[in-house]
Amino acid sequence: MQPILALVILMLSACQPASSPVTLVVHGGAGRIVAGEMSPEVERAYRDVLSEALERGLAILESGGTAVEAVVAAVQAMEDSPLFNAGRGAVLNAEGVAEMDAAVMDGVSRRAGAVAAVRTIRNPVVAAWRVMIASPYVLLVADGAEHFAADQGLAIEPPAYFVTERRYRQWQRAYDTVGAVALDRHGRLAAATSTGGIAGKRYRRVGDSALIGAGTYADERVAVSATGQGEYFIRTVTGHAISARLHHTGQSLAQATKAALAEVARLGGEGGLIALDRDGHIAMPFNTEGMYRGYIRAEENPQVFLYGH
Repeated sequence: MQPILALVILMLSACQPASSPVTLVVHGGAGRIVAGEMSPEVERAYRDVLSEALERGLAILESGGTAVEAVVAAVQAMEDSPLFNAGRGAVLNAEGVAEMDAAVMDGVSRRAGAVAAVRTIRNPVVAAWRVMIASPYVLLVADGAEHFAADQGLAIEPPAYFVTERRYRQWQRAYDTVGAVALDRHGRLAAATSTGGIAGKRYRRVGDSALIGAGTYADERVAVSATGQGEYFIRTVTGHAISARLHHTGQSLAQATKAALAEVARLGGEGGLIALDRDGHIAMPFNTEGMYRGYIRAEENPQVFLYGH
């Protein structure tokens, strides 16, 4: 090999970015989650689903898949479980019907997709992903979103599919939205969130989960998924606020997320969030008794938590 050619190859190799620390973080909602108030069997069930979601997403990341594909898979696993307020286990509105929202955002391209006030889409997070990649839009709502999902060949279910016995008996306020954030080996970040919203809601209320920049956000710096009283996260534009703090103030991820959640609390809001930056740093703050949450990194076992700090 010619010396000059060898030097060029060496210089190009040095310019290649190092592989990013593949990471996935999930949440299953925040609220009154207190040790001793659920049976060991129920606690194990929550831990198992959170672990499954983490392992599904990590398998995609380790096989070279994108952060977007990983967060969609992780959230879909939680939507299919009746334990969480999303998909199969969504809480019921004032009419006794599950009405769901979801969003997905790709940090590197800033492309995003969302659906809101849908009642028949089996996996709203998949519909949100399809809005992102197969339409020129960002947010589709109600029957329009359902027609789009059907046109895309997504699974459609009758409203009764979403009405579990537990939610019918419960029919009370809940914050257990689900979400995921991921960093793939190429340094790309993504976020996804899915929810049934607030139990007993009226007038087709939509919370922060489906609103890009509020409950769901990703860019080249950070990916965020929030859970809690959505109106407060909307009013503080929480997801984007965290990115702005990282960019303009030089705060660490821990500092930026703590400050953003403090602003939510200052207005009277409760909840929590998960966030992941491009260096693989994780933050999972909340101001409630507990938050279903966990993370996983390449070649590691899932780490799952339910209770307070």
